[in-house]
Amino acid sequence: MKYILAIESSCDDTSAAVMQEDFICLSNVTASQKVHEIYGGVVPELASRAHQQNILPVVEVALKEAGVKKEELSAIAFTRGPGLLGSLLVGVSFAKSMAQGLNIPIIDVNHLDAHVLAHFVKDNKEQEVPEFPYLCLLVSGGNTQIIKVESDSQMSILGKTIDDAAGETIDKAAKILSLPYPGGPHIDRLAKQGKVTLQFAKSHIKDYDYSFSGLKTSILYTLRDLLKENPDYIKENINDIACSVQEAVVNTLLFKFEKALKDTGIKTIALAGGVSANSLLRERFNLLGEKYGCRVFIPKFSYTTDNAAMVAVCAMFKYLRKDFADISLTAYAR
Repeated sequence: MKYILAIESSCDDTSAAVMQEDFICLSNVTASQKVHEIYGGVVPELASRAHQQNILPVVEVALKEAGVKKEELSAIAFTRGPGLLGSLLVGVSFAKSMAQGLNIPIIDVNHLDAHVLAHFVKDNKEQEVPEFPYLCLLVSGGNTQIIKVESDSQMSILGKTIDDAAGETIDKAAKILSLPYPGGPHIDRLAKQGKVTLQFAKSHIKDYDYSFSGLKTSILYTLRDLLKENPDYIKENINDIACSVQEAVVNTLLFKFEKALKDTGIKTIALAGGVSANSLLRERFNLLGEKYGCRVFIPKFSYTTDNAAMVAVCAMFKYLRKDFADISLTAYAR
């Protein structure tokens, strides 16, 4: 049996996973960094320092949970980019050093490709996975894309954001509402207790591309004007505000995705990225699949945020076709 150790360190989560060649994930361990909460966002230098502290114990726990000795590993994979350069370099350097010590190959993985292929991570042999081609809506903190996935190595971007991403919009709204970082889970929680009472400006970008800068500005100015009339407006209506923001973001995402779905005629759709943890988006995505008779794939919550299991599955595809990386490569931020 072949085993791959994968490392993910693109932002503020240090993660390691072990996967066997039939794509069954044996372990997926993640250490989150709490240090950024007081700053309302990720501080790159603090993130890279925390990765240095976390990476060795996280890898050791991942190997122990998987019941795999480091000498049994066939390759070591890592996220090469995009992400925070200092954070990426920690994972890249660790993977190179460990692989050289064990005399096994290394495999570099694109972080966004890993999100798109996260649906192939298996917890058991009977688990269903998508068939190619499928249409994927990738929604993370800094990326919003509609991707046609022809194979694990052939993907084409049909639409993307031309400015801000959906995740950034939600985090910005959360910051305006004085909610803790990261804001996404808090917006989702409050929205369940509210109703849509506010309408925000919507962008009109051609084709399948997105724009969220106008929505961010509309949220800011709408609340600014309402606060002039009632200084306690946010405090008194926070659930409805969260619900209205969430509704606007989800509607924007699915409007363009539905257009791409109708135009391509693809019958398998997938949701990916950290924002795919949002309950309303998951619900509406499933309903969209029912409307068009599509097979729908949404990863479980542990595979939506940045994690090493998705890196491992991407690496396993590359390992099976012997697509290894050179030891001289380095990380890339974009």
